[in-house]
Amino acid sequence: MATSGVREDKYRTFLYGEGEKNTKWRYGSPPNYDDVNKLFEEGRTKVWPSGSLEEKVQNLVKTWEMEMFHKTCFDDYKSVDPKNYTFSLNGRKPITLEEKRKLGGGYNSFLQTTLPEKFRAYNPAEETVDSAQVAFTTAFPRGFALEVLQVYSGPPVIVYKFRHWGYMEGPFKGHAATGEIVELYGMSIFEVHLTLILAVFFIHFLVFLPETSLFFPANQVDEHMKVVKVEFFIDRGELLGGLMKGATLDGSTAEAASTCPFLGGTG
Repeated sequence: MATSGVREDKYRTFLYGEGEKNTKWRYGSPPNYDDVNKLFEEGRTKVWPSGSLEEKVQNLVKTWEMEMFHKTCFDDYKSVDPKNYTFSLNGRKPITLEEKRKLGGGYNSFLQTTLPEKFRAYNPAEETVDSAQVAFTTAFPRGFALEVLQVYSGPPVIVYKFRHWGYMEGPFKGHAATGEIVELYGMSIFEVHLTLILAVFFIHFLVFLPETSLFFPANQVDEHMKVVKVEFFIDRGELLGGLMKGATLDGSTAEAASTCPFLGGTG
């Protein structure tokens, strides 16, 4: 049977196709998620029904992560509204995309800490977006998969619980690989705006929004939504503790890998 020949990712949008032909990718081309998708499918604890709110939220988060980690131009972001978007970690002051970039983006924005520098096993202040990428993709060569465990509320304010996991099969910051699973659990809030209002609504899916006097379907999560605000609540020690259990290496070096654990390596 003939196929279109157009590459697709079954969990992420805005990755391939005509709409991405001019996208500026951090490493020159779209990331390949084959390995982490396999890790996700083999290790997930939830298999959400097709078309369910949980599946839609899970795919939205995977798409958002992909864009945050791999697209270098804010104008190429399609899952967020770049002009109004803010990010916050553990209740800190929200920051813009440009402020997030100045922190080193990606992993560094997720691993911000108030610990004195001498106690920082991983110091985001000393890392660039590329050095962080090397560190984590070396530790997790198959990626760092993501699953949504529960969705507590649907749009416009999506609240969900998630799990990240990967196998430490490479060294990390002078610590030997253990081969063991490393997991990170957390909560997140995504506030979204709709760019397209559908004409037909089913009453058992409706949520009334007094401030806009509009009705929104509670399970309507799709490409017409733009994320405007993201909040994450995680314990960075849960991740870093698992990465530093291995024996200390002398003069160890890390080499770049081809996948990204938080985004190029998410499930």
